[in-house]
Amino acid sequence: MIRVIAISVFRLGNKILVAEGVDPSNSERFYRPLGGEVEFGERAADALRREILEELNLTIEHPTLLGVLENHFTYNGKASHEIVFVFDAGFSDTSVYERDELPIVEAVWSGPATWKDLAELRRGSHPVYPEGLIDLLG
Repeated sequence: MIRVIAISVFRLGNKILVAEGVDPSNSERFYRPLGGEVEFGERAADALRREILEELNLTIEHPTLLGVLENHFTYNGKASHEIVFVFDAGFSDTSVYERDELPIVEAVWSGPATWKDLAELRRGSHPVYPEGLIDLLG
């Protein structure tokens, strides 16, 4: 089954907002921008608004589609396939950009969302998913 998700690259200078995850099957740590599954009948931008509200209790504005990535990966020992709508968006509450980290309501992540420098992410202490995201950002 192919899963369709929408994620957003929130920017702060040379940094983007990411959540850290851990694959329970091999303890691999990774980063991914926030967002989630597009529900049946829902537009990707609307799914993104809903997911960010659910995950961070924050509203967003001006979601702009940057591209679509196809992501094949294994998580928790299970092969998965995603179509990923990648957006650029901003937070309605601009004070968010003054915080070093943002608490995430969903338990799937291993901590708060944090701002990570793109150059640091390119060097790769942990992989960034979906694959191709860093290249898409230029």
